[in-house]
Amino acid sequence: MSQENIELAKRGVDAFNRRDLSTHEELCTPDFQWFPAMPGIVEGGGYRGREGVEAYYREITDTWEEYRVVGEEFHDIDETVLLLGRFEGRGKGSGAPVTAPMGMVFDFRDGRCWRHRVYLDPAEASRAAGA
Repeated sequence: MSQENIELAKRGVDAFNRRDLSTHEELCTPDFQWFPAMPGIVEGGGYRGREGVEAYYREITDTWEEYRVVGEEFHDIDETVLLLGRFEGRGKGSGAPVTAPMGMVFDFRDGRCWRHRVYLDPAEASRAAGA
């Protein structure tokens, strides 16, 4: 199932970059948990379910003119996929470009993503993934 999970993670990144909620729902469990590296005003540092993803997409749209994830490496670790790459964005108010290294950990259950954890330190993401 490793290559399948990697392909699902790649589809998830593409859906995120397009803010495609329908594809996100297709790829994730209803009890999905998302822990971004830069959470906004959310309590507990994470977002849960469809409503949480909608809220996070709104925060991104309110803050960033452009904001996307560039996946450079994908590694399969049991029911987990580790993505190493970078964020690219441009602030809405300032127009200032931002590029930062990052790592994402996608946790899978029954062929769907149930948790997504994001780290600004790729080494921390690797440790969290068990790599």
